[in-house]
Parts: sequence; C-alpha cells; structure tokens
Amino acid sequence: MLYKTLSAAVYGIDANIIEVEVDVSGIKTNEDHFHTVGLPDAAVRESRDRVRSALKNCGYDIPPTHITINLAPADIRKEGSGFDLPMALSIVGAYGGLTRKDVPDCLFVGELSLDGGLRSVRGALPIAIEARGKKISRIVVPEANAREAAMVGGVEVFPVKSLLDVIHFVNSGNGIKALKIDSEALLSEAQHFVVDFKDVRGQQTAKRALEVACAGGHNILMIGPPGSGKTMLSKRIPTILPPFTFEEALETTKIHSVAGVLDQGAGLVGLRPFRSPHHTISDAGLIGGGIVPRPGEVSLAHNGVLFLDELPEFPRNVLEVMRQPLEDGTVCIARASMSLTFPARFMLVAAMNPCPCGYFNDRSRECHCTPAMIQRYIAKISGPLLDRIDIHIDVPAVNYKEMRSTTQAEPSAQILERIMKARAIQSKRFEGMKREKLYCNAQMSPRHMRTFCDLSPDCERLLERAMTQQGLSARAHDRILKVARTVADLEAAESIEPKHIAEAIQYRTLDRTFWA
Repeated sequence: MLYKTLSAAVYGIDANIIEVEVDVSGIKTNEDHFHTVGLPDAAVRESRDRVRSALKNCGYDIPPTHITINLAPADIRKEGSGFDLPMALSIVGAYGGLTRKDVPDCLFVGELSLDGGLRSVRGALPIAIEARGKKISRIVVPEANAREAAMVGGVEVFPVKSLLDVIHFVNSGNGIKALKIDSEALLSEAQHFVVDFKDVRGQQTAKRALEVACAGGHNILMIGPPGSGKTMLSKRIPTILPPFTFEEALETTKIHSVAGVLDQGAGLVGLRPFRSPHHTISDAGLIGGGIVPRPGEVSLAHNGVLFLDELPEFPRNVLEVMRQPLEDGTVCIARASMSLTFPARFMLVAAMNPCPCGYFNDRSRECHCTPAMIQRYIAKISGPLLDRIDIHIDVPAVNYKEMRSTTQAEPSAQILERIMKARAIQSKRFEGMKREKLYCNAQMSPRHMRTFCDLSPDCERLLERAMTQQGLSARAHDRILKVARTVADLEAAESIEPKHIAEAIQYRTLDRTFWA
C-alpha cells in the first residue's frame, strides 16, 4: 500500500517542499528491507533505525516487510533528521493505521527519539515561510519549534510532543490547537538591554565616532592600549542602533534557525545580533562552509554587528575572505553539488592595539617597540581591508579624573534619538530606491554619491589636499564622502560643508602612510 505526506528540506536559508512516499509490500522476509531513495544523506538513511524503534515503542510493531521510501523530487539532496516524523507517519498510514487516505493540506517535520518523542529541528521558520508560499494551510512541528514557526502569518502551526500525538491529530484532531503569537508585540518586548553608554566614563571622541558610524551604518576600527575601553564601547553599540523592523527580524531569525543557534524560548531574534568570534576562528567558521554549506559568523551578524577584537591576531587569510561580504552584503559558497548565497550585511566593528606591546603613544606607559615592529604588526591587516573600514579612531587610556567623575554620562537613549533622526533623513533621501535596498549612507554606490554628495569648491580643495598628503586610495575617498554625508545628516544639514569633510578626514588615521 502507498501513502504520502509532505515535509520540507532546507537549502541555505530557504526551504523546498518534499513529498514523502512510502510503499509497503505484503511480502514478509527474514531480512530487514527498508530502503530510502531520493538522494538522502547519512542522517536521513539512519532514520530507518529511529523510525522502527519509535514505532515499536509507540505500540506499532512493524513486521519485516519491504518498505520503500521515496523523497521527491529525487534530484535534490536531502539532509537532516527532520524527515523522521513524516516517514513514520507514512508507514503507519501505509499499514492502514490512519483514517485519512492522504494529508495534502498539512506539512510534517520533526526528529524522532527512540521512545517516540519529538526533538527540535533546524530551519522551522523558512519551512513555515515556504509552506505559506505553496498554499499549505497547516504545519505540524515539535513543540520546541512552534514559537519560531508561528511567527509566519497565513499558516496554522500545531505543536506536538510525540508521534502518538501526531497520529491522533491526523485521525481525530486530538484537541491540539494552532499556536497564536503576536509577533509585533514580541518584537517590541525584546527591545531591552542590560548595558548602556552611560556606564562609559570619558572617551567622548570615541563615542562621537561610534555615533557617526551607527548613524550611517559605517564600519569602524578602534585603536588603543589595553584597558582603554574598546570592548566596553563595542558591546554597547547595539543599544544605539535603530530597532529591528519585523522584516529584518524575520530575515535574521531565518539565518539563526538554519544555523541551529536560535533561542527556542524566544522564537524570534528581537535584538540586532552582536557576534564576537575568537581570533582562532577559521575562514569557514567566519564565512560559512561545510559539505552542505552552513552560515558563518558574518551571516549570523546579518543586520547587526560583527565585532573582531585584537584584529591583527586573526589569520590574514581569514580577514581577507571578508572582502566580498563587506562590499556586496552577501556570501556565495560554491560546492561541486550546489552553490548557496547567504545574506551578510553587517556593521564591522574591530579593535586593536597600536603596537605589539600595546602602549605606542600612551601617556602613562613607555612603548619598547621599534618602528619596524610596529610596521610589521600593522601590516598584518591588508590595505584593501583597511580601505573597506570607513572610520579609524584612536581610543586613548582614560585618566583617573575621568574614571572617578560623578558627572552622569549621556545615556544610549539620547544618542539613539539623534541617530534615528539622521536615519530618517537618509530614509527619505533613498525612498525612491527601494529596489536597490538602500537604507543608510554606507550602502551608497559611486553613482549615488555623485547625486547626494555634491561638494562646494572649499570642500573640494580640502579633500584634494588630504588625498594628496595622505596618499589615500579611491576607495578611501569614497569612504570619506559617505562619512561626511552622515556627519551632515546628524546636523540636519542639506549640503556637505568643509567642517563635515574635515571630521571625516580625521577618521582615517590608520591609512598606510600614517605608519611610514
């Protein structure tokens, strides 16, 4: 007898609907003939043992007959353990244990434990999105994945705990109700931080640079001695970034769901990600990879912040692979069997010491590094990568008086208010360019800069002098214009003025000629 159910397979951050067909012959054999076809990977092939044990422990003792499972379409590779549930359900249906001949309006996904319980799977959110797109009205998922899948409107999500629950659900409904979640309210409740810029004493110049960076979505590099507060400042950057829109939250949650790092209790990534990988990370860990490619740290930081502490300590080959995502906002990972593209539009925040010992130009401690040692240390970061970082800012050590000051520092809420006004100006400026997905000044192309970064003769002379004296590249020239446009937006200025250009030039202190 033949029985069919629907499931889904995740590729990249999207899903494809898979039809699970089970055929059971009436011929009994002394051997276990349980075959899965349709390009299954090892995890799918191993499901035969989990399915048999789960069925047996649920009271369904399957005789040793020929069981053939086809995962269609057969030309798409299937991987993961999420096919356990539809396989087991189809076997029960093929033996006549279900009252319905088929279940075309419902999609099933879940990993079985040996006692018939259901474990969570990766990618429940993209599966729910694909089900809605294919007009499938209901999906059945493990209870741990229910909140995540319920974020998608237009499809009913039924949480279940075991295989028996699913069988009773198909036969009689079993009283299981679809989970309802107010996603907008959930997103609003998530906007809570345990850190704030008011905790940071001193560092007014660095705070200003971070405000400019967040207002325009610019990448930033902080250079300073150990203990100057670079990491403390970096961890507070999400508190002054514009709150997530629901579309951004959904897109980010898809990536975290596929990578298996989503907080199942929350069901939605409500705060902009802050990813801080260790400097021993591999290039595949940073960019993504694997036989079946998974998202890396640059994709997990999508719509948020990627913080690289001790930047020169990262292997050079690891840093160089960031060039494409920094420029394009995507990562393309090609394998012999497939090519996947992951989104990777993030704000890069990096920190480093000015020299190997960390105390070059420090007022309180002497540096023993020679110019050649400093040059070799800085040369670990390539010029092309530095060109892609819009702002370089010095973060000197905080003196005792600033540390012990009782003056209340400016809280994140006040800084965010100014940033939101600047972002509103940029949103209005780019409102006719929705197809190009421009949201902030850092994303402008040279064509956009010619339109929105018109310079007066005084600005032209100032920029030309800086380019000549510092030996800046064409990419650094574009970075200065973008940052100057953001500085002007923070002041609500219609056009870029010389003072805006001057401030933007001051944020290029680590260009190659500086260390010559």
